[in-house]
Parts: sequence; C-alpha cells; structure tokens
Amino acid sequence: MVRLSVNVNKIATLRNARGGREPRVLAAVGACLEAGARGITVHPRADRRHITPDDVRDIADGLAPVRPRVEYNIEGDPRPDLIELVRQVRPDQCTLVPVRPGEVTSQAGWQAGAEADRLGAAVAGMRGRGIRVSLFVDPEPEAIRWAKAVGADRVELYTEPFARAFAQAGPDGAAARASFARYAEAARLAHALGLGVNAGHDLDLDNLALFRALPHLDEVSIGHAIVSRALFVGLATAVREYLAVLDAPASEGQA
Repeated sequence: MVRLSVNVNKIATLRNARGGREPRVLAAVGACLEAGARGITVHPRADRRHITPDDVRDIADGLAPVRPRVEYNIEGDPRPDLIELVRQVRPDQCTLVPVRPGEVTSQAGWQAGAEADRLGAAVAGMRGRGIRVSLFVDPEPEAIRWAKAVGADRVELYTEPFARAFAQAGPDGAAARASFARYAEAARLAHALGLGVNAGHDLDLDNLALFRALPHLDEVSIGHAIVSRALFVGLATAVREYLAVLDAPASEGQA
C-alpha cells in the first residue's frame, strides 16, 4: 500500500492566524495517526508563517513511540537553519524543496544550476546521519538523473501539472491520461536508477484515484486538500477517506 504522509502545516496556519495554541498541531497529528496515517510531514518555512521549529521538535517527541512504523518527513529549502534543525531532530526523511521569494506554495521542482549543484554536501550530510533524502523534482528524465547524481534516496514528483490536467476533463480526459503517462515514465526511470518514488502537490480525493496507480509509488504527501475536507467531515474521517482511495484496487489499464 502507498504510504500517506499528512502535511499538518495548515493546522499551524490556522493557529497562527489567531495566536495562542488552538488548534493544537499535536492534537491534529494524533487524529491522523488514530485514523491510520503512517506518515506526518511538515514544511517549516523561514518566515514561520505556519510550522515553527518548536512545532518540529514537539512533533518529533510525539512521534518517538511510534517510529519507524510512522515516518516523520521534514520538507524545506536547504538553508542553514533548516539543515541544522533536521540534524537535531533526525526525521526518517528530509525532502529538499526549492523555494522562490514570496511564493505561497511550491511552484516547481529543482532545476539544474548553482544552487541545485550545492545540494550534494547537504544530501551526504543527512544520509550520514541515517536520514533518507528525497528531492522535489518535475517529472523530467534530466531531473530524475540529476537527483541520482546528487546522491538522493528518493524523488518527490511535483504533481500540480497532473492535477491541472485532471481538472480539465476528469480521469477519462486525454489531458489527464497524457499527464499520467508522463509521470509513469518518470517513476519507471527513477525505479530503474534505484530511487524511491514519492509524490505531492494538489493531489486530492478525485485525482488520487488515478494517480495512486503510478508504478513504484512509495508515498504521497497531502496537506491542503485533507485539511480542507476536514472542515466538513473532521480530520480523522478525511484521513480515512484518503487511505481508502489509496487502498482500493487499481482499475484495469491504470498501472
């Protein structure tokens, strides 16, 4: 079964909008685990607009009794304070993501260039501490091969383009099928190179029904869509709905 890692950033966003402690991020983590999630993701940004370093440490303490059955994934750009926090906390996985100034959310995977080429040292340092490293990339052969060359253990495929294609005409539309085929080829290449395959960004209950059939898919990281759904049905119920989609048998012809 594909692992679901629930991104709890939006819980912290709501808390920070008012100040104080409510809603409590650790309570949200507990609800996700009770519902059956096997992963928790956080993305502590430099501006601390949602998850803070204290949240990162508190979640690590809260997950300690259930790791490694439940994995802890910290996302972020490889800025010095983030790297130091990852070294202190030692999550199961660190996903390195490029960040553009002023962005609301991630907009693209890593591109070849000076900044990306410096990732090798950070990747090696985390792997030396027993932390699995995933690199956020577009579903392009050159990006997959670059991730392998840098020393990553996995790639996380940036799935917003797939979500946009799916939204045009649903799962039976030509755009969705063509986009899925592109991601499937990227996943097969990653697997052939010895890389694990994660995915995330704008996946939801509708498009996940197709995307879960991606070859060699290890994990999906989903936050915004789960928390949005939770407003109407509750967080535990929302998580169970996503787990049910991931656990359902693939339709013929999807894989």
